[in-house]
Amino acid sequence: MRPAAVFTGIMGMAVVVGLLKAGEARLRGGTGGEETAATEETAAAAPNVASAAAEPAATISDERAEMIARSVEPAVPHPAAATDATAPRAATIPQQVAPTSSQTAGPAEKKAMELPRPLVENAGILSFGERRLQLAGIAPTPADRICGPAGRQWPCGMMAKTALRQLLRNRSITCDLDTVEWKGTAIAACRVGTQDLGAWLAESGWAEAEAGSPLASVADKAKQAQKGVYGGDPRRK
Repeated sequence: MRPAAVFTGIMGMAVVVGLLKAGEARLRGGTGGEETAATEETAAAAPNVASAAAEPAATISDERAEMIARSVEPAVPHPAAATDATAPRAATIPQQVAPTSSQTAGPAEKKAMELPRPLVENAGILSFGERRLQLAGIAPTPADRICGPAGRQWPCGMMAKTALRQLLRNRSITCDLDTVEWKGTAIAACRVGTQDLGAWLAESGWAEAEAGSPLASVADKAKQAQKGVYGGDPRRK
């Protein structure tokens, strides 16, 4: 009895397995058939579509083809757009550099500086130790200059120097200079009090005006009036 029951169970399991495999095969066969049918339908439809598309292309005219080509051409950019594209950008335009203060600055402005008790070398040049200062606007009168005709000559250069010394009377003067530490000979307008020294020498006839000097007219008046070196020996008057 027990061997027969075991055999019967094994046979039943074999039958079940066979049925499962048969069902699986059937299912696979059905799906494959559907896919095959769909593929065949698509393949059959493709020639129809191709033939439908080919028919109008074969009958299109040249004019129609040209119109279609123009309709799909990209729009031509407006000339203004091309001009804008070729115009230089603001960032690439070179900009002028504003001049700096050091580039635009002119000569240093002269300032009124006080100079103590100058020595008079002649009517037009003063000295401060090793430094010399020439009064602006006049031609200095050498201290050894001699004036007057033969027989009536007199030391006009020394007289002009003495006249300037008497005007200064060992007082300090104020001159328009860049610095009080100049070297060599400087040229400047100087004053004692409010009296300009160069103008005083030109007005008094003790010095001639330089060419183009604003003191030229003053010196001409002194010459016409025979003042200073243009006149006679003041010691004989």
